Amino acid sequence: MNLKIACQMDPIEGINVAGDSTFAILLEAQARGFEIFYYTPDELSLDEGRVCAFGSTLKVFDREQDFFQLSEKRSIELASMDVVLLRQDPPFDMGYISTTHLLERIHPGTLVVNDPAHVRNAPEKLFVFEYLDLMPPTMVTRSVRDAYTFRDRYGDIIIKPLYGNGGQAVFRVKRDDSNLSALVEMFQAAGSEPFIVQEFRREVSEGDKRIILVDGEIAGAINRVPLRGQTRSNLGVGGRAEAIELNDRDLEICERLMPELKRRGLLFTGIDVIGPYLTEINVTSPTGIRQISGFGGNDIAAMIWDAIERKVRVDHKK
Repeated sequence: MNLKIACQMDPIEGINVAGDSTFAILLEAQARGFEIFYYTPDELSLDEGRVCAFGSTLKVFDREQDFFQLSEKRSIELASMDVVLLRQDPPFDMGYISTTHLLERIHPGTLVVNDPAHVRNAPEKLFVFEYLDLMPPTMVTRSVRDAYTFRDRYGDIIIKPLYGNGGQAVFRVKRDDSNLSALVEMFQAAGSEPFIVQEFRREVSEGDKRIILVDGEIAGAINRVPLRGQTRSNLGVGGRAEAIELNDRDLEICERLMPELKRRGLLFTGIDVIGPYLTEINVTSPTGIRQISGFGGNDIAAMIWDAIERKVRVDHKK
């Protein structure tokens, strides 16, 4: 099957080729002979009902330097594409949400991965509340009073942005820490959104598992281990990736989620598990697939395109 692909992502020149999942997906698309059109979210427009993007034909090369080549820019109608990859990173702000509204206008005639309406309706740290029995004690609030009440209840907590990503602005606040009020003030000053207060789980010192699911099936996993003395395990802030085997609890969590992820058209997702707890369901731009393959795991980029091709083939038959 020869597909025409568009990829909406952050500026390609800023990515880390060695660890970037979008880059791995693009490499596999190119290897399959697919034509790739690349654009950034600020170049997406709704022109008299036509969803258009201003960008370039893209070629990619699996090397550290000179890893991409762009044609002269031009405007296209995204409805002329077979597939659009929605792969920009959070923050999940109104700019991000606006792109989902525009892309929803072409889906599913043009397959958008992931389904933009369900991306919009499944923020990573809120979607998880559908599974209260799987997650650690967690509060969403803007109130300093409520934050103190929660800390009094659990003693050792994490405070982090509701719509953040990559381990940014994540703080551990112990019972005797005098900085809680100041941290709440900082979050309040940063914007109108509430923030997350969550029980600190000591199991994070042993790692934070990232489990990748493709079209509702387990594709692979890595363990992200924080630096000594650190709380955050994200690879972008210094966490170390290591191979991991899933245990019975991990499999139980996946079994619970898989039917709903498939129903929502969330073809490529990454869930985070600390100890026995599900902490996030990442649906915007999950990462980790290059690290998984680097440890001898599945070629998840190939699995993603296999799933996309199946969906496009079925849609073409309708």
